[in-house]
Amino acid sequence: MNVLKFVLTAALFVSAPTWAGDLTGPQNNAVRSAKQYLSMMGFSRDGLIHQLSSDAGDGFDISDATVAVDSLNIDWNQEAVKSAKQYLNMMGFSCKGLIKQLSSSAGDKYTIDQATYGAKQAGGC
Repeated sequence: MNVLKFVLTAALFVSAPTWAGDLTGPQNNAVRSAKQYLSMMGFSRDGLIHQLSSDAGDGFDISDATVAVDSLNIDWNQEAVKSAKQYLNMMGFSCKGLIKQLSSSAGDKYTIDQATYGAKQAGGC
């Protein structure tokens, strides 16, 4: 029983988000950038990390961008809805096409489940 308790406690500790007070200066700056991006448009987790870490984006180290994004409490399903609505406001998509755009590695990089949720909630399916 003690081993199980230890394993469960360890699993919770590993998966717990980093608190803002534990972040380095670059990580805090990446958090600020991430929040700014999220206020303008929808992003998937992978898409936001890419935006923060790419040379065409903010140029943060990928590890700092990842810690920053994972420290935030983001509802990725709602981000997918936001992205889907933005696409539907620009042009028409079939349900399948919208899900593909949202989930593609060349697109928004949402998981299939997130993309499907977003497309349905946005009225694309």
